[in-house]
Order: sequence, then C-alpha cells, then structure tokens
Amino acid sequence: MSGRFVNRTIAIVGRPNVGKSALFNRLAGRRISIVHDQPGVTRDRISAECHLSKAPFSIVDTGGIGSNPDDTFSQEIEQEADIAMEAAKIILFVVDAQEGLTPVDHHLADYLRKTDRQILLIANKVDEDSHSMLADEFSAIGFNPVFAVSAAHNRGIMELADYINCHLPDSDDSEIESRPPIKIALVGRPNVGKSSMINALLEDDRTIVSDVAGTTRDAVDVPLTHGDINYVFIDTAGIRPRNKQDNSIEIFSAMRAKSSIRRADLCALIIDAAQGITAQDRKIAGLLAEYDQPCLIMANKFDLFHPDAQKSDRLAAMIDEVRDGLFFIQHAPVIAASAKTGESVRRLFFGIEQIRKAAWDGLNTGLLNRIMQEALVAHPPPSGKNNKRFKLLYATMAQHSDTKRPIPSAEFILFCNKRSLLPQSYERYLENSIRKHCAYTGIPIRFTFRERTPRGHGKNS
Repeated sequence: MSGRFVNRTIAIVGRPNVGKSALFNRLAGRRISIVHDQPGVTRDRISAECHLSKAPFSIVDTGGIGSNPDDTFSQEIEQEADIAMEAAKIILFVVDAQEGLTPVDHHLADYLRKTDRQILLIANKVDEDSHSMLADEFSAIGFNPVFAVSAAHNRGIMELADYINCHLPDSDDSEIESRPPIKIALVGRPNVGKSSMINALLEDDRTIVSDVAGTTRDAVDVPLTHGDINYVFIDTAGIRPRNKQDNSIEIFSAMRAKSSIRRADLCALIIDAAQGITAQDRKIAGLLAEYDQPCLIMANKFDLFHPDAQKSDRLAAMIDEVRDGLFFIQHAPVIAASAKTGESVRRLFFGIEQIRKAAWDGLNTGLLNRIMQEALVAHPPPSGKNNKRFKLLYATMAQHSDTKRPIPSAEFILFCNKRSLLPQSYERYLENSIRKHCAYTGIPIRFTFRERTPRGHGKNS
C-alpha cells in the first residue's frame, strides 16, 4: 500500500449495558451490533466506518468490561477490549447518565488513565433536555469535556462525530482505494469453526473462540488485505434450528446472520467435515440458494476426516459427501481445510478469486441463444394444457447498473410466450445446459421471464 498509515480509529469501551452498541450503531448509521438490555450481549470486537463527519473514521465496538456478566468469557472480553484500545487513536468511555457514577465506572476510569490515548467521556441516555444535568456528575472522574448524548434518540451524535473528526489526524487520500472491499460472510451452524477460520486467516486471535456453541452472537466485520485486494470477512453467529433458539438474543443473532448473508458479496458456508452434512447445514445452504448468493463451501476440521487414509482419497470422499448432501448448490466449489492446523485455509482466497473471475467471464448474447436453442431442440419442453408448450423467443444477459459490484450475479432474461408453461425441472435443465458451456463457478443462475406473444401468432398458438 502506498503512502503512510494514518490511524483514524476510535474504540468504544465501558461497563456492560451502558449503550455502547447503540452508540456504535448510531455512528455507523445502521444496526450492526445487537442492542439488548441483557449485559454481556456484545462479546467480540465489531468494526465499521462512520461517515457522519467530513471524513470517515473507523469505529470499534467492544464487549462490556469491568464487571463479570459471564464467567466463561469475561477474561476474553477484557482482552478484546484491550486490543481494540491499543489500536485506537481515541477512546470513547461510555457511562450511563441515568444510573449515575458507579464503582465500576471509577475502576474503569483509573484503568483508562494509564493509557496514552485521548479519552472522551460519553454520558449516554441523556434522552431529553431535562436530563442534561445528569451528565455533570461525571466530571468528577477527571475527563473533560463530558459529551451528553442519547444514542437511542440520536441526540448529540452529529456534534460528537464532528468533534472526533477534528481530533483525528487528516486522512491520507493516497490510501483511499476506489475499489470497495469484497464482503465475505462466513455462515454455518454453531461450533463448526467460523471464528477459528477467521483467526487462522489473520494469524491472530481476532475473534473469541470457544467450545461453547453460540460464542459469536453478533456479526463481526473483520477487514483483511490479501495481495492487493481488500476484504471484509463477516463472522456471523451460528444459525441454530428455530425450535432450539433458547432466547431473544439467539433469535436476534440468527436474524443478524441472515441479514449478513444478504449484504455480503459472497458467502462461505462452513461445515464440520468430521461430523458430516447435517439437516441444519442443508437449511443454511437453502438460505444461500433462496437469496441467490454466490457461495463456496469450506469443509473445516478436515484433519479429523478419515485421518489414516490417503489425502487424495479423503478429498474425493469429502467432495462426494458434500455434493450428495448439498445437491441444490452444486455450483459451489468445495475447499477442505483445517483452521486448527492451518491446512489449506488460504485456498479460500483462491476460491473467492475463482468465483469472481467466473462472474465476469460470462456468456455473450449470441452464444447464449445458441445454447438455449440447442437445449430446446435436444429435449423440447413438455406439453401443457391444450397441448401448449413453452416457447423461447430470445435470451439475453441482464445489464447491471452497479458495475462496482465485485461479484455480479448471472441473471438471464428470457423472452417467452408463457412463463407458466415452463416446469421447474425444465428450468433446471436449461441452467445445466448453460453450465456445460460456462460453469459459472460459485454463481447462482437466475432467470427473469418476459412474456411476449410471438409475432404472427394469435392467442391460440
């Protein structure tokens, strides 16, 4: 990367349930962190860009520190917060104006004073003018100025963003890439190794990894550069069957994971090679098919899959098992890897590039129409009511207005007589005919139908 590094990152810290995630979402301009009144909901570092001021800056949300809402993860949460603070230029110390100063706030203030970072004290939950005096109490801990804000009601947020921007170093325009990063969502059921996979890619314990299913509750955006390409890996919460989602947080987590699937450019479905394909794996793969998302499959824990057999035999058996169990996303390439040992983890980048290249190296209109006509002649569509058949008049690729999208979809417009005359099985036959000439690796093929009566034919043709 050319130019000097300019640190324009802020970290949001504080004890649990003071509104850190609500402030993060408000600065990010969208709901990323899960907001809930149960302490300890946010566990990992979550990053995003704030565009409310003249120049964007990065914001990092952290788990609540200074108390012990969850014995299992309290040490990891404090470690994550420490890492975020180390990387930040400015730290936003968030307190709850409604509750007032607590012993934990005093403890955190002492802890933060030991850093060499600029500290901004944010008195949150000042929801109306009559609450303004509540913020005055916090000046006693020695951080000035005190910003009275309400993340829930968007009070004081713009002023805070402008102040932050003015106290961050100017951005180096030479570092701003015109090409947006490729967003990769890692999805799967709980405990298949999504967070471990990101840590292996980073060679860093960036996300909290545990044997306890459901450790990742939020969708965590992790930026990463490989070669000259920028990525954002979205580490999502494990999606459990709906009847096994024990509480509202798990339901919100599943909803957020599904939202991450929609906003991603490509999804990597992580499965447990040692356990094999499960019913929940099939349901999640069905979501990828339903949302028409480009995807690949990573069989993690491959080191535990028939470890005594020859690698070539193991790989062939693994691919056969995936193809049989997830037959409705046959276009997705399969990567056998192990986050624990690091084996083949970086083949993920090869798979992404393979899919990206396939998306842009598509068919031209002339070849597309020849393929479709040959398919129709080889196996004509079945007759419907009144002995009518589906007739294809013309086919073309859809023109995408968003040319900056890293991985465009393969959408074909079929001009035809009557869409209802085409059975779903024949639609799959047409898709397979296209893939024989152009595999569109990892890319879902979608047909859009435009009904037109053939010229010179009446209603009864």
